[in-house]
Amino acid sequence: MDIFVVSEAGASIYSASDVAREEFPDLDLTVRGAISIGRRLMDPLAELVKIDPKSIGVGQYQHDVDQTKLKESLDQVVISAVNQVGVNLNTASKHLLQYISGIGPKMAENIILYRKENGKFQSRKDLMQVKGLGAKAFEQSAGFLRIPNTANPLDNSAVHPESYYIVNKMAKDVNESVEALIKNNITRQQIDIKKYVTDKVGLPTLQDILKELAKPGLDPRGQAEVFAFDDSVREISDLKPGCGCRHRDEPRQIRRIRGYWHQRKWLGTFRKLPIDLSKTLREVLKLGQKVTVRVVEVDIERKTRN
Repeated sequence: MDIFVVSEAGASIYSASDVAREEFPDLDLTVRGAISIGRRLMDPLAELVKIDPKSIGVGQYQHDVDQTKLKESLDQVVISAVNQVGVNLNTASKHLLQYISGIGPKMAENIILYRKENGKFQSRKDLMQVKGLGAKAFEQSAGFLRIPNTANPLDNSAVHPESYYIVNKMAKDVNESVEALIKNNITRQQIDIKKYVTDKVGLPTLQDILKELAKPGLDPRGQAEVFAFDDSVREISDLKPGCGCRHRDEPRQIRRIRGYWHQRKWLGTFRKLPIDLSKTLREVLKLGQKVTVRVVEVDIERKTRN
């Protein structure tokens, strides 16, 4: 059985929210929270947008700053993340869709209604059939909406429909189909994009198109990492100086960075770092970075480890 570690931050907030009651009206709070945590592994962005960012540990002293400005800043971060990754038009909830450029809460509900009445979207062009979604909204949103397994593979990429003709021309020039062009990295590298520069399409746009062809679809993450627990460690008394925190001393991943060096928690203090202490933590560490952690000493009375 594979084991994955998923942050539960904010799960209790979600379980008691209006969104959770709407999704699971007949389930207990604890069950709603468990479902939310499970769905975070499958599609974290789609799940986390349902929770106020302040409830998932955005940083120190967040309650001491202007709450209006904080909310505006956090909303902009969420909007940026959602649009950068994109969403599956046929599975996204209204809570996720409303963050897409050109689509607000009302339009998101209309998209959900369209799916209920007409089934799955077959192409991005079908968006124009959604009530209230005009040419301007289509122009703003289409590039961020993905539709897998359609007749046109570009519908599952970040290439905007207004640029499809460019990709079609590239594919024709190298005697490949668009689908083959997306799959063949060697062929894409042979394309001289300067040939496609016009007074309306610049080199940066063409470079972005090639980058997007290299990574069609939604998920920018790498392969999920299976967490290897040490079955012999159940209590703090099981820890011994010199042992690693995981099997075979595999590295741990940094999930939060404090603004100071000596942060004590139940499981201990990490102080012996081979780095320049004259620098701040954020200058030498980054979120997601993997570091090897070993137990130096164990203090049973205070329930901490170093």
